[in-house]
Amino acid sequence: MGRLCSQRDAALMRRLEQVAALVVAAGLALVSYWLFFSWAGGGGSRDRQPVQDSTTQSSQLIKDHLSL
Repeated sequence: MGRLCSQRDAALMRRLEQVAALVVAAGLALVSYWLFFSWAGGGGSRDRQPVQDSTTQSSQLIKDHLSL
């Protein structure tokens, strides 16, 4: 009888460890996503403005200067 209880206890402990691992993993994932989106400002690619490189800005300045 003692051996049967220890096998059940071991199985219960393994199951408890699995559930605890899932809870910890889900908590870490939620915190990770929350931090990512809060640091990203909550905006997606739709809210971003196109970035002009320095050659495009220089070309525009030259065109503006020549049109005067």
